[in-house]
Parts: sequence; C-alpha cells; structure tokens
Amino acid sequence: MRVLVVEDEPTLAAQLAEGLGAEGYAVDLARDGVDAHFQGDDESRPHDAVILDLGLPRMDGITVLKKWRAAGRRMPVLILTARDNWHEKVAGIDAGADDYLTKPFHMEELLARLRALIRRTGGHSSAELACGPVVLDTRNSRVVVDGRALALTGHEYRVLDYLMHHQGEIVSRSTLIRHIYAQDFDRDSNTVEVFIARLRKKLPPGLIETERGLGYRLVCPR
Repeated sequence: MRVLVVEDEPTLAAQLAEGLGAEGYAVDLARDGVDAHFQGDDESRPHDAVILDLGLPRMDGITVLKKWRAAGRRMPVLILTARDNWHEKVAGIDAGADDYLTKPFHMEELLARLRALIRRTGGHSSAELACGPVVLDTRNSRVVVDGRALALTGHEYRVLDYLMHHQGEIVSRSTLIRHIYAQDFDRDSNTVEVFIARLRKKLPPGLIETERGLGYRLVCPR
C-alpha cells in the first residue's frame, strides 16, 4: 500500500516514514502544502491513503484537502491536529477528511486508524481479510491458510495484501508496482511476475488468475 505523509516537522516526518516503512507501506513524503497538493493530485502515482498535517507552509492542509476533493481525489485522508483544537478537527472533517488524530500520538494508534481507513475504502469491515481458506491479518501482517501460518517475504506479503484488499478486481502489473514499491525501487523490473509465481506455489490452486494483457485477479471461493 502506498501512503503520502504530509508533515513539515523533519523529526516527526522521519519517524512516520520509518514506522510506516517498517509495516510494509511504500511512503512518499511532502514537506509543504504545495508539494502535497501536487503529489496527491498526481494520477500516475495514486495513494491508498494520506496522513495530512494541517499546519503547513506555503499552503495550509485544509486548503490542500479541499483542492483534492474538488478535483475528485477520493483517497482516504487522516489529518493530524493540534491538541484540544476542536476547530481544526471540525474544519478538517468538513473539508473531506475521513479521520483525525491529535498530536502527540502513539504510532500504534496511527497504524490502526490507517489500516481501518484502507479497509473501509475497499469495503472491508474486519481487520482480517478472508479469501476462501486464506486469511490475512492486517494488524499483525500475518497470513494463514487453513489455519496454518504461511511464510511470505515482505514483497510477497505486499502483493497479496493489495490483492486481498481488491478481491475480484483486475489489478494490472503497473498498479501493483505503483502501490507496493518505494520510490527508489527499479520499477522497470519484472519482479511482480516473480512474486505472483511464488504466491501461486504457496496458495491454493486457482486463487490468483491471470487476465491476459490486463493483470491479475484474486478469485475467492464462495
């Protein structure tokens, strides 16, 4: 999953990037409102969620959020607000935010709220995503098949995680690349096919279908 972090305080921005990266997220950083608006509006690199501080230089977070929503950008947005500033919370929600978190916060709570936003966007209400005998626990980054833990590499997990959040949808190779790899990854590589092949060996047969010329689809037994 790709997340845009918009935070102008360098220490907090680095902590967020490190914490999210450790959880398997591909992270983009923006340090001011103008850059945030540009990155969030870039259709070539869509984000699964945004963490948005409101007190930004060059363009404030509320204005950035309003511009995104006016342009039809519907990615879930978690805003960061100052302690006890209920005016910011109200303004953020009215501008189109999906949730808010008050500074200072625990990283565990931010991660939990982020997972919930991404799940709800995909129409999932539970922290555990199921596809036939396969269950993916988004809280612990753990996958089990018929009750047995499945050993996956980090990239294999990210590919499966994205497919599980988009069950039944055709997901192109380029979409997987944009959503699961960090900016410095070689995006021209053929490693997506490698990870898909490895997942097929570890998952029940027929779960991941190839739509020739289009991409991959996770097909879940009813």
